[in-house]
Amino acid sequence: MGSCVSTQGKSGGGRKKSKDNHNNNKHKTDQNIEATTPTARRSSVRGGPLNVVSNPCPGNIFDKYELGKELGRGEFGVTHRCVDLKTGEAFACKKISKTKLRTEIDIQDVRREVQIMRHLPQHPNIVAFREAYEDRDAVYLVMELCEGGELFDRIVAKGHYTERAAANVAKTILEVCKVM
Repeated sequence: MGSCVSTQGKSGGGRKKSKDNHNNNKHKTDQNIEATTPTARRSSVRGGPLNVVSNPCPGNIFDKYELGKELGRGEFGVTHRCVDLKTGEAFACKKISKTKLRTEIDIQDVRREVQIMRHLPQHPNIVAFREAYEDRDAVYLVMELCEGGELFDRIVAKGHYTERAAANVAKTILEVCKVM
């Protein structure tokens, strides 16, 4: 799922949250939890249409969002900057191609990621999940846009941390673990 560090952007407001209350997301219910089995087959996925996400948002993602420049890549997906066509708000959209989901374990990993994101609490240091879409080619996860870059890159760029600075980073990480 990655990590991000927020910084104040040119707008001076820091990380922008969606106007929607993420806790009132109609797609965020306990009924969305799908059973996953730890003894999943490693065989290839075959057959008819593949449905990965339970209760995806209805409709076509491209009717609501415009996908823009690529922000990053992972094992299964590519993350793009996207803009809500109605409000102009910027978000991140992780597009997971279904052709990359070769085994039942791969599919369960994506399902688990969506389940976890749907149930994460609101916190300034946790990326807020907005919604999930699915079509015949891909799964799309729309979430808060963090423009501060990767934490690992920040650590490498800084070179070394004072004990106090390292303690502050560790404190933030532990505070996030506490609310989860």
